[in-house]
Amino acid sequence: MTFRWGVAAAALLALPELAFAGDQPLYSPPPSWIKPSVITSKPDEAVTGGPVLLNIQQRIEGATVWTYSDTAFRLDTPEALSQSSNITLAWSPDKGDLVIHKLAIVRDGVEIDALAAGQRFTVLRREQQLEQREISGVLSATMAVEGLRVGDILRLQVSISSSDAALSGKAQAVQLLVADPLRIPTAAYNLSWRANEPVRWKILAEKVNASANRKGDFFELPVALAIPKQVEIPNDAPGRYYQPQIIEASSFADWADVSKVMAPLYEKAAVLPEGSEIAAEVATIRRSTNDPLRRAALALQLVQDKIRYLAIGMDGGNYVPQSPARTWELRYGDCKAKTLLLLSMLKALDISAEPVLAHSLLGDLVPLRVPSALAFDHVLVRATVGQDTLWLDGTKLGTRLADIRDTPMLGHVLPVRANGAELFKIALRTPERPSIDLSLEIDESTSVDLPSVIALDMLVRGELASGLTLAASQLPENEKRELIDSVIQRYVGEAQYETLNATPDVENGTVRIRGRGVFTTGWKSEERRMERWLSRVPNLIEFKPDRARPAWADIPVATNAPEMSRYKMRIRLPDAGRGYTIEGEQNLDTVIAGTAVKRSVSMSDGTVVVEETFSANGAEIPATQIADEVNKVATMKARSPRLIASPDARRRWNLEGATSSSQLQSVKAIFTKANAEADEENITSLTSSWSFFSGIGDYKSAEEALDKEIAILPSVEAYLNRSSARYELGNVKDALQDAEKAQKLDPSSVQVVMTIASYTALLGDLAKAVAMLDERIALGGKTRNDYRVAKASLIGEFGDEQLAISELDALNAEKPGSPDLLNTLCWVKATQNLQLESALKDCTSAIELSESTPAILDSRALVWMRLGRYDEALRDLDAAISQSPGMGPARFLRSIVNKRLGNVAQAASDLSIARQLFPSIERDYARLGLKP
Repeated sequence: MTFRWGVAAAALLALPELAFAGDQPLYSPPPSWIKPSVITSKPDEAVTGGPVLLNIQQRIEGATVWTYSDTAFRLDTPEALSQSSNITLAWSPDKGDLVIHKLAIVRDGVEIDALAAGQRFTVLRREQQLEQREISGVLSATMAVEGLRVGDILRLQVSISSSDAALSGKAQAVQLLVADPLRIPTAAYNLSWRANEPVRWKILAEKVNASANRKGDFFELPVALAIPKQVEIPNDAPGRYYQPQIIEASSFADWADVSKVMAPLYEKAAVLPEGSEIAAEVATIRRSTNDPLRRAALALQLVQDKIRYLAIGMDGGNYVPQSPARTWELRYGDCKAKTLLLLSMLKALDISAEPVLAHSLLGDLVPLRVPSALAFDHVLVRATVGQDTLWLDGTKLGTRLADIRDTPMLGHVLPVRANGAELFKIALRTPERPSIDLSLEIDESTSVDLPSVIALDMLVRGELASGLTLAASQLPENEKRELIDSVIQRYVGEAQYETLNATPDVENGTVRIRGRGVFTTGWKSEERRMERWLSRVPNLIEFKPDRARPAWADIPVATNAPEMSRYKMRIRLPDAGRGYTIEGEQNLDTVIAGTAVKRSVSMSDGTVVVEETFSANGAEIPATQIADEVNKVATMKARSPRLIASPDARRRWNLEGATSSSQLQSVKAIFTKANAEADEENITSLTSSWSFFSGIGDYKSAEEALDKEIAILPSVEAYLNRSSARYELGNVKDALQDAEKAQKLDPSSVQVVMTIASYTALLGDLAKAVAMLDERIALGGKTRNDYRVAKASLIGEFGDEQLAISELDALNAEKPGSPDLLNTLCWVKATQNLQLESALKDCTSAIELSESTPAILDSRALVWMRLGRYDEALRDLDAAISQSPGMGPARFLRSIVNKRLGNVAQAASDLSIARQLFPSIERDYARLGLKP
């Protein structure tokens, strides 16, 4: 474990005897005001490698804050020793000192001075946060402690001072307080300050009893550690309900005092240097328009686009912004620098504006905190133009005139004014422009089973647009396309593209993404009919607050920040939409769970048009309204519109005669193009096209796709898929070879072994197939019975059917009530025309026990057919096919039954579909003596 103390813990200043800040650690005894602590723990009182002592003491004197820490860790294992042998301490040299008081090794109760031999900390000057666009100015002092052994206790006493001239003599401090369940045998915290200084303090954590007592010239505030475990708060609670485990203190009188102290730092925005480049930029804006709103937008755009973000925390940079001229010269700056530059520009453009302090995450909590600059981590501009209040943030990207009135979700903010100001909460508005504006043209005109062909046009704005614009200018073409694809997937799903590109529009701060590709169909089989959701409500509106705990009953729900998205979808239907209907609420205009939803759905001339807009306004849902909102959301989802296919909608196995082949031809063309571009990094198009071609019965094309996939990236799945395709094409020997190649990649695969055994038996070597399965059965394990069932099935089909039935009966006796086993037993008896009455019982029992019955109904139908009871067989087959319309074996059997019943047309239709789906089916059933 590494020791880390940083400026985030508190703001500190030097002791009187150490009145200068330095970039090297100092070494001295603790100051006299420190209350020493003693390690009292026994070895069994600390977690292995854990802390046994934590003593934090803070003192405020004038503008100076000291944070003293005395920590000790027990190193009980080699792992703990390895992790804790390196110490790292961090501090800000422009604000104070790092003072080392003690570094000791405690061994067998004896304290060994680890600094006595002259070992000292080494200062590292490398910036740690550059990847987060931050120059903090924080230095790190490190040491690899010499002489440590397993079982030692490593103890360190240090102080860090801090003072910030920007605070005009004010002091502020914050410290994290450890809480249960973390247990440290000896732990304490104490805050002290001069009695004649106006220090305010607050513990934000709950259930902490602490009070300040005067001790001579100082007040002292001791806090017992660990503090009680904090109450859990639901994730969707407003920020003010979260109580951080911190104590904070400051000498600011109130929020107005904070505002006044910060004001001089931004007064330099009054005048731009004459003849400077930035003054020329302002003059250009002034000449371009007389509209103050447009001027404000142009100034903001310049600051956002031309000045890159880089936080400066060194040399007083925590609060002091660099000058506008310097920011323009460097072309980088943080929120302070960007705000000051923007303020100076707006001033020159005669636009009233002021800086505003904010917290990017905890703005809702600010009013509950002690007034100090520590309550904020961000600054932006509040401008006034006529009746409009504008919130202008130079650190954002892509803001344009259309967005100038949008509001950030920052909660309570503090204006910076020479006369001071009070906190107030930003009133939120719905954005003027959608951040996502997506339009889809969807071709599903051939069949509801085929992949959808989608032409998409998506307009993106804001931070996402800026990221895509940057990527477009810097990334290689392949990586850029992958990035665009990943963005699209969040809104449309995975696809194979024929074209895909993104075009930035710097003037409007947007990126337009256009593409055309093949997407997984949105049609699903529900309650024996094909239907398709038309609304994004089920995906985009989620409202399930947990308020079951009594302590949470009165907590409101915080909803999403203001945001707007717009979606339009046009779907071309098969057969010009004949027989297709829409169920559910087609038109909607409501506000629910903090989001305004507008929707319109229409259908005409074989085309469905859906338009939806979602506008989140950032509102809170009061606890008293939560139940009603939950019910409204559930009702709205249940009423969301669904497109219902015609009962005789064209399916993938019956594509001939379709009124439109554009969808089918487009899918093939797009897959052909995508497959040509496939490589080891992306073979998705090949796996998708194999699935598509086999789904429509085009096994030759499926085989070709698998040929290329195997050539690029062979896998067990690819070999098994090609084995299946070759079997359907009648190439049993090649199918067996593929299965054997798959076995070389994964010898333990159950599916591979069973496939090889099946093809081996089919090619006439039943003994070899059985021996292969016996070898696996002998190994035992969870798959033993699966292999026994497979063996019995092969023997029943190619050998001694009575032996097979006996083996299955034995298995059923060992494991009664298995619907799969009962179905196999029924099937073997039916195929071999044996024990048909008991086969009926087996199938019926399996149906009663199973949640999925099509395969079992198919088996029982064969029993009925063997018995000559064709009406019962037809009834079972109708039921199986109604649940699984693409079930080729059931359609083949039904063709035979219908033919025997004299239903010639029905028989021919089913036979055609069965042949299309499974070309091998006639060969398979011919071995059973069943022919159409």
